[in-house]
Amino acid sequence: MPTPSMEDYIEQIFLLIENKGYARVSDIAEALEVHPSSVTKMVQKLDRDSYLIYEKYRGLILTPKGKKIGKRLVERHDLLESFLRIIGVKEENIYEDVEGIEHHLSWNSIERIGDLVQLFEEQPNLIAELKLVQVRNEEEAADKEPI
Repeated sequence: MPTPSMEDYIEQIFLLIENKGYARVSDIAEALEVHPSSVTKMVQKLDRDSYLIYEKYRGLILTPKGKKIGKRLVERHDLLESFLRIIGVKEENIYEDVEGIEHHLSWNSIERIGDLVQLFEEQPNLIAELKLVQVRNEEEAADKEPI
């Protein structure tokens, strides 16, 4: 099982290949805001662990194992973004919050969040009810603030 750091690289490589058709060390470094030398070291490790095939100066490709994990990591990220959006987290907080929690949840927890997102999508009235609860709670909290 890849480490959280390895997951970040695999996810980013998967996204770059999906969006651009390729992933270069410089692209990965820019996307993850790390030095190219760090990317090279990680890419070599991912190659040794059979997540990708890396040839110096020729680029890299994900192995079937790497593609499968990359796809799953992107789906996890998208699911958590959807969940936070549904429950009313401010848009400017969503990306950073997902980055902070995605590596700390078990796949079982991710699956249960997926069930909840599916429920909300199938029953949008529940989203409206949740928003009413949130407004009521915010009003009650404001009433309790000292003058």
